[in-house]
Amino acid sequence: MSMTETIKLYDRDAYATEFEADIISCEPNKADDKQFDIILNQTLFFPEEGGQSPDMGILGGYSVVDVQIKNGVITHTVDISAGDCCIMGKEEAQTEKKTDGQITGMECASEKVELAAGVHVHGKIDWQHRFYNMQQHSGEHIFSGIVHRRFGFENVGFHLSDSVVTMDFSGVISPEDIAEVEHEVNVAISKNIPIEVTYPSRDELAQLEYRSKIEIEGQVRIVTVPGYDVCACCAPHVKRTGEIGMLKVMNYQNYKGGVRISILCGFRALEAFRQKCDIISELMGIFTTNQEAIVDNVTKLKAVNQSLKSELGTAKSALLDYKVAELPADTDNAVLFEDGIDTNTARNCVNGLVEKYSGFSAFFTGNDEAGYSFIIGSKNADCNTVAAALRNKLGARGGGKSWVVRAKATMLAVNYSGIKILILRRTYADLWQNHVLELRKVLEPDIATYRDSEKAMIFPNGSRIRFGYCSAEADVLQYLSLIHISEPTRH
Repeated sequence: MSMTETIKLYDRDAYATEFEADIISCEPNKADDKQFDIILNQTLFFPEEGGQSPDMGILGGYSVVDVQIKNGVITHTVDISAGDCCIMGKEEAQTEKKTDGQITGMECASEKVELAAGVHVHGKIDWQHRFYNMQQHSGEHIFSGIVHRRFGFENVGFHLSDSVVTMDFSGVISPEDIAEVEHEVNVAISKNIPIEVTYPSRDELAQLEYRSKIEIEGQVRIVTVPGYDVCACCAPHVKRTGEIGMLKVMNYQNYKGGVRISILCGFRALEAFRQKCDIISELMGIFTTNQEAIVDNVTKLKAVNQSLKSELGTAKSALLDYKVAELPADTDNAVLFEDGIDTNTARNCVNGLVEKYSGFSAFFTGNDEAGYSFIIGSKNADCNTVAAALRNKLGARGGGKSWVVRAKATMLAVNYSGIKILILRRTYADLWQNHVLELRKVLEPDIATYRDSEKAMIFPNGSRIRFGYCSAEADVLQYLSLIHISEPTRH
């Protein structure tokens, strides 16, 4: 059954905040059992359309969390679990009701109504959210109109959310030209020009030069800023340009053969300016300097930091060369674990080891906070299988201490023939789950074999990783003859 198109009250008056309507249908939301999708005969709620985010507010006492439009029918998604509509001190009056399969939600005094077809409801939009969006959209129209007039570029992409407004233009605009457009927009704002909304006939449209000239079914709505822009648009706008307050370009970048420009207008621009002022004040305190000198201070600090990084990198490279030279020569595999080494250095190190060792050569780096990564190579063996096992089973992408213990124990066992290593946990169940099973998944049968009688992984070079548990302090005594790995950074 086809649904009659919803009457768009926001088209008649973008400044109205409250309205009355009848529920045409109310259905459970398919994605959330605490939400219902409601269709009204008329609404003030602007849906997500034309790149703009939807209005928020209250409908029948419930929070409206989303508004969508399809084929002219507007659907309001309400959240029946939200309690912010309740009258303080009357929560004890709340009851959960069902009527003909329709959940009424938590009845709270007289605030909330039954959500079912045929019910008359009161709606109220979040006016601040609406007005802030109107400021952004009207400012965008003036900006896009000036760009179109000066450069002939089309606005091919537009997004308006609560935090950002982006415009994608079909050609590249220089930073200098962007600054000039920004200035001209603010001149237009200062003139306080009336913004016109019209509904021309098809014949009138055919004679009208306007942006966004695409095939639109039904009545076309034209928004005009005299002297600056004429554009087809479905969204609410401010009555006069002065209400926009101001427009500030926040960022721009080359994008898909054109340019993407981010702007903020009005109160959202003011809030962004306040935040930047707070940052500047904090930096002035840190550097104990005035605003004008902050950039110089940061530049100097960056140079010092880069110099220290270079010196540290040189020292780490020298240490790495030493560790590489100390690796045993009478083995097929070579493994290093070193924190703070950049990817290129690690890759070059592995490339050098591959020339020297016939088996696997690997480099592990990272820490608990940043996570862990590795590079593995070989001239004669298939690295993909081992690499996949390390990623998927050892948790090499962001693993924690257990992963580090297993990795270091394996590296020692592979590098040093006949070495004995002990991994201890408090309980056998913990030991089995976190270490034995994980190592068996990765090492068996090609690299090592688990021998249950010894509770150990046995390597072809005679090395062993033994597993133990200590439910009491005295239990440690039986393991004193073996190497004890107690932390990921110590063995």
